[in-house]
Amino acid sequence: METALDSEYTAQSTCEAGPLVLSASCSLHQANGYQQKDEHTDSSSTSSDIFTQDAVQSLQMLEFVDPFENLPDHLIIEVLVRLPVTNWASAACVRKRWAAFYKGGLLWQTALTKWFPEAGISKSWPGPICRGSSKQCFRALYVSKKLFNFGDSNGDVDELAGHIYLFLKEKLEVSGSPLSYGLLHGTVVDQFLAFGKAGSTAHELASQIWLAVIDNLDDTEHTFHLLMKIAEEWEVFLPYPYSESHAVQWRLFERIFTDFRDCLTQFEYYSTLACAKRKFEYIPSTWLGY
Repeated sequence: METALDSEYTAQSTCEAGPLVLSASCSLHQANGYQQKDEHTDSSSTSSDIFTQDAVQSLQMLEFVDPFENLPDHLIIEVLVRLPVTNWASAACVRKRWAAFYKGGLLWQTALTKWFPEAGISKSWPGPICRGSSKQCFRALYVSKKLFNFGDSNGDVDELAGHIYLFLKEKLEVSGSPLSYGLLHGTVVDQFLAFGKAGSTAHELASQIWLAVIDNLDDTEHTFHLLMKIAEEWEVFLPYPYSESHAVQWRLFERIFTDFRDCLTQFEYYSTLACAKRKFEYIPSTWLGY
């Protein structure tokens, strides 16, 4: 039979091992004992309510201990990097600490090293389009891999194409009046020439990037006015390799006559159609009819 000394020793050891758990457990047992013994008395009911409330609060403190608060920064970043990139913005909304990682540079630098180890952040970057931070470098490489994937062994063309794509999207989607097509296209070609690409290569790469940009513009009123403005600018002659690509011109008119036909007035439709007939020998039937 357990002696009083043994009981006292057991209780003392339990309290040293887990004071918060023992306090919660004792409070619950004590509250139940009071409630069963003096169920019909007001003073005992009040004591039972107090003990029960303390026990519930103690158990809640044990239940809601956050395991992530004790993890170091590098472990949390390793967890976030393993999530799909499209979920990073959502994860940043969960905790302020994660949002700080998303806005800072450590997460993006870790992701850049893990996903694209060949991309040296310290290598030279000539040309008018800036390379930017590690976050911008990761976005450029990620976009280029999804849209182009030129398969360049050094990764220069892939990263360069991604930076140019993000540059054009940013300039074209501004709420105010965007820059002219001629100025933007000239900047793109100059960027490739600054990297030592030939004129024909710069012209071809710029055309592929423009096609991706036009395809990924949202179907908004701003996009409609933007495409109409570019179509009007193409009436001006530009020398090679700054001249506009035939494939880019075709895709732009195709979007105007298919995606934005309802936005055209009768005058805009026939004037744009006349411009297209001057540029192309063949006009598809899907473009015809106001």
